[in-house]
Amino acid sequence: MTSPHAEPTAAARAETEVALAELNGVRAPSLIDTLGIEVVELTRERVILTMPIDERTRQPFGILHGGASVALIETAASLGAWWNVDRTREAAVGIEINANHLRARRDGMVRCVATPVHRGRTTQVWSATITDDQDRPVCIGRCTLAVVPLA
Repeated sequence: MTSPHAEPTAAARAETEVALAELNGVRAPSLIDTLGIEVVELTRERVILTMPIDERTRQPFGILHGGASVALIETAASLGAWWNVDRTREAAVGIEINANHLRARRDGMVRCVATPVHRGRTTQVWSATITDDQDRPVCIGRCTLAVVPLA
């Protein structure tokens, strides 16, 4: 198993290119754009996203907003779950999320690494860790998603 902090392999980079091409063909402007979230890796086994800590993602007291961290975790889990379903017939939608905020950050970039815990026929569960520029944990979370038929 690949370390969650390892850089993407050549195979992961190739899979990510395919996933991003498909994603960009179907998605509309969204919270991903508003928060400045960037996809580093998108495979069936791991999703890596980055997000800046700036005026879009800080709370009024100048630190990373917990809601921005939760949005980053749900985005990573949702993208990973979406890449694991039959996208011609199914979608994955969040039904539960929890997070523990471990460290306050005022600036820089955070990185979210999400991996599947369970990929079932009707639900998926993804675990995620957000780290700072120095690879220190900022937030950990888990997101449960329902696999639903496309309308």
